Amino acid sequence: MPGTPLIMTHIFKNALVRKPSKSIINALSSRNIKPEYELILKEHNDYVKGLKNSGILIHNLESLKNFPDSVFIEDPALIYKSNCIILKPYHPSRIGESKIIKNEIVNYFQNIFIIENGNIEGGDILNINNHFIIGLSKRTNELGAKNLSILLKLLGASVKICKTSNDILHFKSECSYIDEETLLVSQRMSKIDYLRKNFQLIKLPEGEELAANALRVNNKILIADGFFKIEEILSSKYDLIKININEISKIDAGLSCMSLRW
Repeated sequence: MPGTPLIMTHIFKNALVRKPSKSIINALSSRNIKPEYELILKEHNDYVKGLKNSGILIHNLESLKNFPDSVFIEDPALIYKSNCIILKPYHPSRIGESKIIKNEIVNYFQNIFIIENGNIEGGDILNINNHFIIGLSKRTNELGAKNLSILLKLLGASVKICKTSNDILHFKSECSYIDEETLLVSQRMSKIDYLRKNFQLIKLPEGEELAANALRVNNKILIADGFFKIEEILSSKYDLIKININEISKIDAGLSCMSLRW
């Protein structure tokens, strides 16, 4: 949109995080694995340290014992400019998270919008400056994507709706923003025509798909530890912070889903 100020995706001053509750052992898992709480707590603490080391101020929200997945704070909300958009998660056990974060977020944002119809989760929304890619997936349907698209366009953004590759939980599970022209993608996601035609793609080596959900914060990139091939590729150009997510990945977590940044 002409005259719309450019929003730099990776420039952040603040982040909201939520401490995992002990109930996280009952969180949703595509592999039906129960993680260990103490190990997840350590990984989460290291993640928060990584954000701080990226030059970001951390705002902590209370853990929610009745919502095992609530540490994944990016799924029920989206931040764009000075606005917070309350999303609508797919799984019934997560719907209450949207209502809670709506009340918590008023302390940080004046403008709050709500997606009432359809299902849409933050894990399926990739923001690149004033542009958004929304991935249709098992957790985000066409109605939810279209309703968010209408709202984002009213707020001055452009939007493209894509189909997430089959057998991938969220669009961002295997696709991450690196810079305005570059995305980090798995081999499967690299086959999406829109991504292939519009961005430079760094393709993850086979077997390193878990590293696809990286997180650019200011001049740092948080990346899952232990994936040496992609680490070598990225470290030649970017300053990396490695975070162990072995335990929390048992419940389908990545690095972007554990914070809301602005």
